[in-house]
Amino acid sequence: MAFLGYVLAGLGVGLVFGVFGAGGSAFATPVLAVLGVPALYAVASPLPAMLPAAYAGARRYLRSGNLDTRVARLSIVGGVPGTILGALASHVVGGAHLLVLSGLLLLGIGLRMVVPDRDHASAEAAARRGRDGLVAGSAFVVGVMTGLLANGGGFLLVPLFVLVLGLDAIEAAGTSMVVVGVLTVPTLALHWALGHIDWAVSAGFALGLVPAAAAGARLAQRLPAARARAAFGVMLIAFSSWFLTRFL
Repeated sequence: MAFLGYVLAGLGVGLVFGVFGAGGSAFATPVLAVLGVPALYAVASPLPAMLPAAYAGARRYLRSGNLDTRVARLSIVGGVPGTILGALASHVVGGAHLLVLSGLLLLGIGLRMVVPDRDHASAEAAARRGRDGLVAGSAFVVGVMTGLLANGGGFLLVPLFVLVLGLDAIEAAGTSMVVVGVLTVPTLALHWALGHIDWAVSAGFALGLVPAAAAGARLAQRLPAARARAAFGVMLIAFSSWFLTRFL
């Protein structure tokens, strides 16, 4: 019954990840914790499933042209060293603190996503997008948090791409999928070496996550970008509020 619960959790989380390009391992951590997985294993065990899920989703976005390859490349350059640093620090912070930090970050980002942008924000964001150092440096910060929280980083990358760099929600989702697929590799390797992964949990979660992510990516191509952004923000607020009431 526990294994079935991991599969069902993977289905739900995978659909969200496929549609929004974010929330895969970030949503998986609290869900698995609710299912009784110990905190540190709930943080890291979703990681093995993220690699094939990100690949399956990214293929769909690539075919439709809904991604920015330059932003993806710079985000990978900046994000990979950040994930290594963050993963090494995660052992010091501890699993319980990481769970609460995950919930608080999701809440804050969700609130910002539903607030309308001010006038001229899109032009300013486009200018920022042209600065290589800013894109790579921002991705480094996201990478640190990705490694620390042992997730793919999509729940931070999508708001970065939308709010700071001016991509629309669908482009941000596709670009995030590509970056998540790469950033997950060093994060997974380090947490595996640290013994933070329960492979039975990972296997059940992957069975649900991978096909659901591919299905979600197909669905995303039919969503208007503005509605996708608002839906992403509302989803983050609702989920993080529910989660924090259980763990704070």
